[in-house]
Amino acid sequence: MNILQLGKFYPIRGGVEKVMYDLTLGLSERKVYCDMLCASTEDHPAETISLNAYGDVIVLPTRLKLAATMLAPKMISKLRRIAKYYDIIHIHHPDPMACLALFLSGYKGKVVLHWHADILKQKTLLKLYAPLQSWLIKRADVIVGTTPIYVAESPFLQKVKHKIDYIPIGVSPLKSDKEEVARIRERYGHKHLIFSLGRLVEYKGYEYLIRAVADLDDSFHLLIGGKGPLKTSLEALIQELGVEDRVTLLGFIPDEEIANYYDAADIFCLSSIWKTEAFAIVQIEAMSFGKPVVSTHIPGSGVSWVNENGTSGLVVEKENPEALVTAFKKIAADPQLKQSLSEGSKKRYETYFTRDKMVEKALEIYKQA
Repeated sequence: MNILQLGKFYPIRGGVEKVMYDLTLGLSERKVYCDMLCASTEDHPAETISLNAYGDVIVLPTRLKLAATMLAPKMISKLRRIAKYYDIIHIHHPDPMACLALFLSGYKGKVVLHWHADILKQKTLLKLYAPLQSWLIKRADVIVGTTPIYVAESPFLQKVKHKIDYIPIGVSPLKSDKEEVARIRERYGHKHLIFSLGRLVEYKGYEYLIRAVADLDDSFHLLIGGKGPLKTSLEALIQELGVEDRVTLLGFIPDEEIANYYDAADIFCLSSIWKTEAFAIVQIEAMSFGKPVVSTHIPGSGVSWVNENGTSGLVVEKENPEALVTAFKKIAADPQLKQSLSEGSKKRYETYFTRDKMVEKALEIYKQA
């Protein structure tokens, strides 16, 4: 069986490309031939990276970035040349460039469409892309989501429910440096540490999370990792609320240090407010450390399927600082509940969200396609 993962860019900067890469690596490690064809980011050269004897990452040059799409014209000619060598093309949506390349490839084999998210924000792009998107939905032999909820409720997939399945995203366990974990906890006075990680953008709901901290006492400290366009406005909000001593914007955290913050935290929080947050890999990374997760209920999103309320954490109303406060206090005040959620979090990760589980489910779908 020869598989091609087709979609976004390299190096990895987000959830979609991480799933593509992890599937390519995981399948090739099982001696299933699997390559990944993608565009480069604007600052990364074109190259072919050999993972092992069974898999390559083929990175093509990007000429222009339009919205969140890397325009790589060579993807069209490259796919036309190599498509015939693959039994299945596993295309990762949304990516208009990859969809156009597949449309023009003349490929006659099986297509698995991985529906990571609806296009919500780029309304103009969606109008232009809609005919290609409709073609792709019809062309796909199987359509998979990252959770059963998201694909079931997507307005674009209501007429094709007969060919829908799902592959939960899985990640390999992260390893922390226990000495650095201890230093982090000491740095913040061994308080109840709430950790959140993501780009500083509106849909992450950080405004509501910071406002929640203003209603907590000083036994809590919030750490937010990530960079983005809202940094200045969030800093102003922190100052306005007078919580400079209880909220720290950590900025960009290098990959090799992220595990230390997950491990040091008492609670992980995902405060997102829009359906743009379809899954949130950060939840399962936190769960791999057995951390109780406080997340928000976003209609149509799979976020609250990933974090099962009362099992791996608590799910609260979005855009509601008071609800976040109640959840944080409830976990901090009840060691038995915290322990139960911690154990449930770890078990849920091991049951559903390891990389091996993701690769196994993908193989099942390929065999049935």
